[in-house]
Amino acid sequence: MSEHPVLQLSGICRHYLQGEERLDILKGADLTVSAGQSVALIAPSGSGKSTLLHIAGLLERPDDGEVFIDDKATSILGDGARTRLRRTDIGFVYQFHHLLPEFSALENVMLPQMVRGLKRPEAEGRARELLSYLGLKDRLSHRPGELSGGEQQRVAIARAVANAPRVLLADEPTGNLDPRTSERVFTALGELVRESRLAAVVATHNMELAARMDRRVTLRDGKVAELE
Repeated sequence: MSEHPVLQLSGICRHYLQGEERLDILKGADLTVSAGQSVALIAPSGSGKSTLLHIAGLLERPDDGEVFIDDKATSILGDGARTRLRRTDIGFVYQFHHLLPEFSALENVMLPQMVRGLKRPEAEGRARELLSYLGLKDRLSHRPGELSGGEQQRVAIARAVANAPRVLLADEPTGNLDPRTSERVFTALGELVRESRLAAVVATHNMELAARMDRRVTLRDGKVAELE
């Protein structure tokens, strides 16, 4: 496996004001993820998991510290450049799939590619390939309302990686699914990470699934700590 870090969080600090009280959520958090590596983020609610993912995904700026994508510092980037980097280099999967209900599975995966400027035939070819890889070859024309929860989440994963990002961030991607469906979705996600050489950080409460990932980390007193 390459030692080159695709995603690096260095000294990340983040606080919020609640009335007159200051809440320090992250206090110098460090995390490095290489290509093809999956990291499970296991921590209780309110510990800063979502904040860490939002900062890693350039959705939120830290109060201090730096986010590096492919060794490039992102704090100096303006909002437009950060948006472009998110669109090209970062994929997101949430607990709720947020698919567009009026479009088919195929169209949901084509859209982000076309927004980026890919021609329709190329976008359709990649979408078909991804959905087939994720076991949805016979569900391409189905709209989200005609798909099971696990199928919808696999479409969401395909959409997240449609633009061939370097980094994949997932926040409780199997949180709404039954154990058997979670297993299928997680297996598909893991295979995709390895095949596509993604640097993946997955927040999850599911210890069994987390045990199958390359590394497990938690948040302790605002810092990232490795778990055995």
